[in-house]
Amino acid sequence: MAIEHDYFGLLESGPDGAIFWSENVDLGDMRVTVDLTAPDQDDVTIDALDAAASLVTAIDEIDDRARRAMLGEVDNRASDVTEFILMMTDRYGDELPEVLVDVSGDAPVDVIRSLELMSMTILADEHGGSDPFAVLEYALDPDETDDVLLVNFASDGTVQSVTSAD
Repeated sequence: MAIEHDYFGLLESGPDGAIFWSENVDLGDMRVTVDLTAPDQDDVTIDALDAAASLVTAIDEIDDRARRAMLGEVDNRASDVTEFILMMTDRYGDELPEVLVDVSGDAPVDVIRSLELMSMTILADEHGGSDPFAVLEYALDPDETDDVLLVNFASDGTVQSVTSAD
């Protein structure tokens, strides 16, 4: 079976019923991998695909929301964002300014501004549910895939949470 959608085209399911779509999208000077997946195509609605297409086509706005959500957690000493920033500050030490794309003197803000959006994964079968519909993965160093922040979005484009990968 297959599902046809205006944005994603023909989404064919594999032998196990799962669907998968992947493409690279430009966001400024970044190349972001966007994956859409669902373990069973029968759990994917046209509304879910429309919501997914809206997130992909508005990736610049979604990225902005994600970064604002991260900034909102900087003052919480127990947040994953604060722990991530402290870890990056410890790792790079005096070399941190060389890694950052913008140095304003406010290290948490500078780290968040300098994060690279690596990927957006859309879990199409989670449309309208309480689990994340889309997960954006951010890294300061694209080669350090273990040290990332994940920003989870609901299908309506609101930020649900910001977590670390561990």
